[in-house]
Amino acid sequence: MAKKLVIKVTAGVDAPERCSQAFTVAAVAVASGVDVSLWLTGESSWFALPGRAAEFELPHAAPLPDLLDSLLAAGRVTLCTQCAARREITEKDVIEGVRIAGAQVFVQEALADDTQALVY
Repeated sequence: MAKKLVIKVTAGVDAPERCSQAFTVAAVAVASGVDVSLWLTGESSWFALPGRAAEFELPHAAPLPDLLDSLLAAGRVTLCTQCAARREITEKDVIEGVRIAGAQVFVQEALADDTQALVY
């Protein structure tokens, strides 16, 4: 098993099952002791803002705010720089603990030794 897991989630309320799967896999991995880095891109970018995860609903899925809280506590959550800019989201807007970074950082993380990258 990879010691590090980088997950890029591109879906939000537009594809709720895919979105939930990404957050669930990330949260289970972090709970299992895996070093997890979750990247919010595309429509999932909105979950970097306070209260937005609470608006997400999917029957029979773990509550998104709980999953996000576990990732913020024991993993890393990053908002894509370009995705943030397109939505006029700045560092002062995001939940505490969410960083904004670009493709160079994503590639660096994804290509690190003992790392598995997943895209949802």
